[in-house]
Amino acid sequence: MPKKRKKSLTRKKLIHKLDTIFSLYIRLKNADHNGFCKCYTCDKKYHWKKIHCGHFMSRKNFSTRWEEDNVATQCVGCNLFKHGEQYIFGLKLGKELSEKLYLESKKIVKFTDDDLNEMIENYKQKVLVLKVKNIDIV
Repeated sequence: MPKKRKKSLTRKKLIHKLDTIFSLYIRLKNADHNGFCKCYTCDKKYHWKKIHCGHFMSRKNFSTRWEEDNVATQCVGCNLFKHGEQYIFGLKLGKELSEKLYLESKKIVKFTDDDLNEMIENYKQKVLVLKVKNIDIV
């Protein structure tokens, strides 16, 4: 019987998969030993499952979408209802990094499917390491 060829994911699904694993990584990375993260912009604490991965420069900019310096944990209120509190986010990042991310976000980038798959695998490995370290919070 012939082997079934593994279907490759569509670009949209690859991006969604990368967004999901990247968000998980950022939230776990910022969680304390009890599984709580602080909102970067308002300093309130939430469990890592109840907090977002907020972006300084919008996710629409692929050049900074998965840039770790461009993201931090944010509560739903700051990230959604207050549109990311970009001004406060920028102040906390500092002028130099904020300007660097702003300029970087204006660049046009097109990641190949292989690039996306590579990033997915990279963040999967990082998540596994964090889960092993923080077995209590997962």
